[in-house]
Amino acid sequence: MNPRGHDPLLLAGTVVAIILQAIVGIGIAALTVAVPALAIYRGEIVDALADGRHIPLADLPLAPAIGLLLVLIVVLAALFMFFGKLRAIIATVGEGDPFVPVNAERLSRMAWLMLGVQVLIWPAALFAAELADWASQYDDFHLDVGGDGFDLTGILLVIILFILARVFRHGAAMREDLEGTV
Repeated sequence: MNPRGHDPLLLAGTVVAIILQAIVGIGIAALTVAVPALAIYRGEIVDALADGRHIPLADLPLAPAIGLLLVLIVVLAALFMFFGKLRAIIATVGEGDPFVPVNAERLSRMAWLMLGVQVLIWPAALFAAELADWASQYDDFHLDVGGDGFDLTGILLVIILFILARVFRHGAAMREDLEGTV
């Protein structure tokens, strides 16, 4: 098998995983700063959003706004871990030894992380819908929240990851059995 540096697919996968993990990390940092900033500078934020519409400070639903940001931080943290595990799997493929028990465990954890993301999408959608309802009461101030929080593609990914974890677990066991008979 080619070393990882000579396999364009593995190199591309590694680069994409690193870039996505970096983007997610930046998102976590930004949202972590945004939560206390929203609580501390609530008035200034409402003024900036209002842009002359005279929206009272008390009208901003602070709890759903902070709730949404906190849920997004947890979602991004799960994605950060997901891409880290993906990078580790890609590295073992590049080394020519992907059917190791640790990769089965990584795939299983990736499935649980994505399941957690799918579950967290629901409260995030509820918080976002509450903020959209608040925004809709003001003329020319609309906050569009797409979807209802249900993502069939994400659920399919979770199922595929759990199945792949079993495949890798079985492949690792078969390899150990084969090595024991030689």
